[in-house]
Amino acid sequence: MGDTTRWKPSVTVAAVIEQSGHYLLVEEMTAEGLKLNNPAGHLDPGESLLEAVVREVLEETARPFTPQALVGSYLARFRHVRSGEDITYLRFAICGTVGDAIAGRKLDAPVQRTLWMTAEELRACPERHRSRLVMRCIDDHRAGQRAPLALLHADASLYTERDAG
Repeated sequence: MGDTTRWKPSVTVAAVIEQSGHYLLVEEMTAEGLKLNNPAGHLDPGESLLEAVVREVLEETARPFTPQALVGSYLARFRHVRSGEDITYLRFAICGTVGDAIAGRKLDAPVQRTLWMTAEELRACPERHRSRLVMRCIDDHRAGQRAPLALLHADASLYTERDAG
């Protein structure tokens, strides 16, 4: 009969936010130490990709996010150094704008702080990147890679209870 376990990549969203030549990043504590990342996180059950990226940006930067375009979708494999865990991520990078930080709103752990960096500053410290996708998403954004958000469909069944059968 064979193995019936279905392989499933870990679906994530990432925001690419640029203002005046600087990109909004988060500095977060990871098992490998303090790393830089795009505001990003996992897709939760019952939410669309756009809902997920808006939520993640708010949680990690304390700023409201307005999505504008899909920068790209990315598959990458990551093997955790300490645990040996082997994960394939499917990342959807979405660019947009942010409003001002909401006073008194705390950043979700493990985010330590937010910072604005130029692409050149970020490129100069690859050892600090959470993954290779951090720079790739920014490079694709700088190259003008954009697709309409209408390509990201969320069927109504996403928001209804699952069939009992």
